[in-house]
Amino acid sequence: MLHNDAPDKPDSPRLMIGRPELALIGVTVLWGGTFLIVHHAMQETGPFFFVGLRFGTAALIALPLALPVLRGLTGKELLAGLMIGLGIFVGYSLQTWGLQTISSSTSAFITAAYVPLVPIMQWIILRRRPRLTSWIGVALAFIGLMLVAAPKDGLALGKGEALTLISTVAIALEIIFISLWAGKVNVARVTLVQLAVTSLLAFACMGAVGEQVPPLSWTVGLSACGLGAMTALIQFVMNWAQRTVSPTRATLIYAGEPVWAGIIGRIAGERLPPTALMGGILIVAAVIVSEMQFGRKKKSEEADAGKEPASA
Repeated sequence: MLHNDAPDKPDSPRLMIGRPELALIGVTVLWGGTFLIVHHAMQETGPFFFVGLRFGTAALIALPLALPVLRGLTGKELLAGLMIGLGIFVGYSLQTWGLQTISSSTSAFITAAYVPLVPIMQWIILRRRPRLTSWIGVALAFIGLMLVAAPKDGLALGKGEALTLISTVAIALEIIFISLWAGKVNVARVTLVQLAVTSLLAFACMGAVGEQVPPLSWTVGLSACGLGAMTALIQFVMNWAQRTVSPTRATLIYAGEPVWAGIIGRIAGERLPPTALMGGILIVAAVIVSEMQFGRKKKSEEADAGKEPASA
């Protein structure tokens, strides 16, 4: 990552990766591996039950860490947890639903399109106009999405691809919400709230869509609980690291997620057609281009860090 922190040479960037960046890189590798696990679990269960069990497990794991400070929960922290949890619920539920019919590699590449969406959503919500590179990234992502999502059917999106594409909007909002409250709230308390909210909303939606509790399965149980542990770790690390890592730098690190998912999917036997692979390359390029900064980078990054403190 280009991390410009040298006060004596404000206009000369240097390459530096600190502990928060390394933590986010590790999270990204874990994140990439979750797609294949969920894809296989979706053959035996419905999306809302799986998301509810996954995030319920994560909440239980987070509870001992948050319990000593839980009494100090403030209204701001409750609101932050509710909003972040809502974004996680919509994003992960739609993504999980989509994984019933598409491969883990396809899902991961489509999901990566949330990165170019972040500056657009910031413009809509926070009134911060995107840079030219952000618009270029959106254009590249759109072309890449068409190649990844519908390599055989022209521009027609299937149900799984469409659900996953919609999920990217919610995931982009989650990143913005995290950044909006970062540094202003207690990480442990807000993480617990957002995980619990996600789980409760998922279980509540089962009845609304007529989804039944699946038969007892070790595959579903171990997958959900294992992912629950990983999810708790991922959310804690994201909330901790984004207190000091700007949203633009964080989303650039997250660009590695579909790459890792594609590598893991290929090892497991998934094979994307050449057009889809080209689309994946364009999406990763879109992520990188959308986060590039030219000119007075120092002041730009300081503005990011000052105006967009990371979330809980």
